[in-house]
Amino acid sequence: MKRGHTRRPIRRTALLTGCVLTLYGLTSLAGAARAAPDRTAERATADRRAAAIPALPHEIPADVTVQAFVTPEGGRLRFLVRAPLEAMRDIEFPRYGLGYLALEAAGPFLVDAAQLWLADYVTFFEEDRRLAPPRIIATRISLPSDRSFASYATALAHFDDPPLDPGLQLPWRQALLDVLLEYDIESDESRFSIDPAFAHLGLRTVTVLRLRPPDRPERVFQYVGDPGLVRLDPRWHQAALRFVSLGFTHILDGIDHLLFLLCLVIPLRTLWGLVPVITSFTIAHSITLIASAFGIAPRALWFPPLIETLIALSIVYMALENILGAKPRKRWLLAFGFGLVHGFGFSFALSESLQFAGGHLLTSLLAFNVGVELGQLVVVAVAAPAVELLFRKVVAERMGTIIGSALLAHTGWHWMTDRGSDLLAYRFTWPAFDGALAAALMRWGALALIVVGAAWAISGPFGKLAAKAKGGGRTAPAE
Repeated sequence: MKRGHTRRPIRRTALLTGCVLTLYGLTSLAGAARAAPDRTAERATADRRAAAIPALPHEIPADVTVQAFVTPEGGRLRFLVRAPLEAMRDIEFPRYGLGYLALEAAGPFLVDAAQLWLADYVTFFEEDRRLAPPRIIATRISLPSDRSFASYATALAHFDDPPLDPGLQLPWRQALLDVLLEYDIESDESRFSIDPAFAHLGLRTVTVLRLRPPDRPERVFQYVGDPGLVRLDPRWHQAALRFVSLGFTHILDGIDHLLFLLCLVIPLRTLWGLVPVITSFTIAHSITLIASAFGIAPRALWFPPLIETLIALSIVYMALENILGAKPRKRWLLAFGFGLVHGFGFSFALSESLQFAGGHLLTSLLAFNVGVELGQLVVVAVAAPAVELLFRKVVAERMGTIIGSALLAHTGWHWMTDRGSDLLAYRFTWPAFDGALAAALMRWGALALIVVGAAWAISGPFGKLAAKAKGGGRTAPAE
């Protein structure tokens, strides 16, 4: 019996030590473990294409810009695309002298480049039906100074222009490849989708895609890398599903948001304790997220680093409060205040994706928010029982709260100082008082009224729930 009793403390101490080291490792690496690039857009055919392409003799370009037009006309869909010739790395274009492109001999190579590097990496859908592979109607070389892709009409007419002078000394790395592809379609009134995969053209590929539907205004998309399936004119439920997924993945990829949620969970692990805190956080960030989408947030360059610094500060503050003793009656109010800041942070991730909402802006905003809430629920549903089990089996609640919160505060402090240094690099100047500033102040005043009204509306019921949570005795000693 004595022997068993001596082993039990040793096992508990070893388990406690392992848990502390694991938590420290996770929080120390959190700053570096920012969201990894999404690789879900990689195609199953990518391996086949890679095997078919010989070893690359040229370096991968650092920055590549692709310009494209999508235009359904009658029974065909035209896809005009322009890309740098140096991005077609596996093809040895005929050259002479100091690397000048042999324009007369380059014709057959242009068709191969258009097929291997462009046509094979884009897929179109009419409604939900995949279109057959395209026909390469025309290819040509253009100068870097050529501006024909400024509009669809000039880009299309450019293919009928005379070719460049064969005697022109054009360095092949400066040449542009223009390609005209055509797809057979059933009707130009259909809804089309595109699945482009041009990220392979460079280390960083920016695509500017213009859709010209018949009898409707032109729409412009701009994105980096491979966006996956893009519905050019989505229905409301298609936009909603896309943005629910976007919100869900964003909260799971946002390490700083996850650590803030963990700060909320550590001292409050019961239903009555978590409901007012998580709900007030949700209401607050929903207000600022929607406000930002409608242009109320400042557009100054210093605003994003300010918000990122404040998000790190929220982790430090909540972690220190956990150490000193969380106050359940005020916890929901703190979550509401910091939720306003986190909402602006969510808006930065959403702003570039709203171009894929089509005509369903409000639906997409609400769907993104739903995705964020679903992600939060998953995190809380996993974290709360895990922390409760840790406090029951491994370490006393008070000691565990102090150790875990100290590690969170350590990570948040490093983020805050790093982001604060970036913020100080910007120069803040007071704007001139004019009509634009007056209108902005009126919008901010309206936002402030909404915030105050929301806080007042939830103060009564959330105060009662917080009091009930305190009575439940599941929080760290506070007062």
